[in-house]
Amino acid sequence: MAEETTGKKTATSKPSNVSKSFSSYGNGGMTIDECQDMISKSLGTPTVKFLREHLEKAGCIIGEKFIKAVDCDKQISGGYVRGEGILVCSNHMKIQDEVNQVVIHELIHAYDDCRAANLDWANCAHHACSEIRAGHLSGDCHYKRELLRGYSKIRGHEQTLSFLLDI
Repeated sequence: MAEETTGKKTATSKPSNVSKSFSSYGNGGMTIDECQDMISKSLGTPTVKFLREHLEKAGCIIGEKFIKAVDCDKQISGGYVRGEGILVCSNHMKIQDEVNQVVIHELIHAYDDCRAANLDWANCAHHACSEIRAGHLSGDCHYKRELLRGYSKIRGHEQTLSFLLDI
């Protein structure tokens, strides 16, 4: 999910006094440190390497802290915030595959933001286009992933998924 800088759907960090050593896997998520470790592993996957390489070739500067783990107040997996980078909601992540998926999805938004000169995140059509691209290119719309989510409709699942994405 891409986010505009006005913060319509922002992933916000909780105060620093939240314990970072307690593993919350049993409570539905993980700590920021655990998630940051998984983000580091994600950077080594072929798809993430490919996307980062092409972002850099396109002149999109992404620093070492471009992708970071945070605790989120809203029920979202993560987001891309123009000027800040990618936020992965550690308290909503359970396994490495979820972290990989969020990183890939949000890197596609970062690419769209960097390459599209007139992209306006406040314009619903622009935002929807980027969500659909990210959903399809990241594998969010793959039928196997849909089956794992409990959606058993194989034919036409892309049309249904478009309405389930945060567009």
